[in-house]
Amino acid sequence: MVKSSVETLEGNKVKVVVQVEEAEFEKDLDAAFRRLAREVRLPGFRPGKAPRKVLEARIGQSYARQEAFREALPVYYTEAVKEHEVDVIAPPEIDITDGQESGAISFDAVVEVRPTISVEGYAGLEIEVPSLAVGEDLVDGAVDRMRAKFGELADVDRPAAAGDRAVIDIEATHEGEVVPGLTATDYVYEVGSGAVVAEIDEHLTGASAGDELTFSADHPDEDEDEPLHFTIRLHKVQEMVLPEATDAWAADNSEFETLEELRESFRTNMTTVRVNQARAARRSKLAEALAELVDDELVPEAMVDNEVEARAQDMALRLNAQGIDFNTFLQITGQSQADVLEGLRADARGSAKFDLALRAIAQTEGFEVTDHDVEHELEHIAGHLDKSPEEVRADFEQAGRMPALRADLLKNKALDWVTERATVVDEDGQTVSPDALELPTQDDSGEDH
Repeated sequence: MVKSSVETLEGNKVKVVVQVEEAEFEKDLDAAFRRLAREVRLPGFRPGKAPRKVLEARIGQSYARQEAFREALPVYYTEAVKEHEVDVIAPPEIDITDGQESGAISFDAVVEVRPTISVEGYAGLEIEVPSLAVGEDLVDGAVDRMRAKFGELADVDRPAAAGDRAVIDIEATHEGEVVPGLTATDYVYEVGSGAVVAEIDEHLTGASAGDELTFSADHPDEDEDEPLHFTIRLHKVQEMVLPEATDAWAADNSEFETLEELRESFRTNMTTVRVNQARAARRSKLAEALAELVDDELVPEAMVDNEVEARAQDMALRLNAQGIDFNTFLQITGQSQADVLEGLRADARGSAKFDLALRAIAQTEGFEVTDHDVEHELEHIAGHLDKSPEEVRADFEQAGRMPALRADLLKNKALDWVTERATVVDEDGQTVSPDALELPTQDDSGEDH
């Protein structure tokens, strides 16, 4: 039998007291001897087959007892933390208080826990989000980009301008040697694209067919001191001729029958994008505002350390998914490992403060998580995992994640409460109504409402 209790200590710590009866710990001692039997080689016995009494005579019970402590005490501690839902944020300091040599055992585990704080000024926050307005100029631009896909190039007898295509022979040299990647004939270059170096666009703009251009430009590689030298022969200037935007063109090249229907589809899509951007900005700005309500000294470094570790692991997984190792990432971004960790730590501290703020708001406002809330969330998770809610619950309980699930639901209630009471304005200072930030829902027919 195992008994446990929790005592509150000063300094944001608790003491978990665990008592294990001798008969219960004897199972752990047996397991320790079985592990040792596989490791210790005794004459006349195959690995793992030496009897316990023989092992005791050879290595002594004290050694096996220490092995049992090493394996079993963390398990007992973890079970006690689960039972009492202790919100630990750091590894424990374990002290065996009884049973070092024989009999029942008792141990204390002193551990740092998440602090309970209070915050003020969280009701009626004002935050700024990007504008939701989709002007006709943006719709015109979307239509023009679509027209460009069906445009045709035509020769023109005039100087080149931004947006034209220049048919050129180009040769670049560096320290007297031809640069293969910057040398080509009859190359079609979009004037103003900045695709190579800015000097190419500067010299092509205003040039006419038949002109020969020679100039130098700084090497794109900052480690190269010597400039590049270019020679360009302009053969032709071409402009993109776009089809006229008519109902017939829209019907031939889209799923819509009229140009206005096509424009309305662009308007709707861009509005959805802007609403999503504003919603994301609202959440991130609220998170920043709430984090600012928490003093830095109230945030345990253990919380920040845990968040840094989680963010580092997430970064490693994302880089690995892209086939990039960490050293390559540092080279690409021009950062040192210290730079990356410093950035992660700054973000982690803000995340920890946001977490504490939401918990404080939930406590002040008296929010609670009901069994119905938990069941609804388990059903939601089950739908994504193609499992039953019962299976998901079992997984969470086995992993000891139910307290964390309840905490997340509680924080979500607090964030929803703050969001409903926040004043949202756009870049022009105009108030954005909550309804404007709601995404349309679809019924079974697929129609928006």
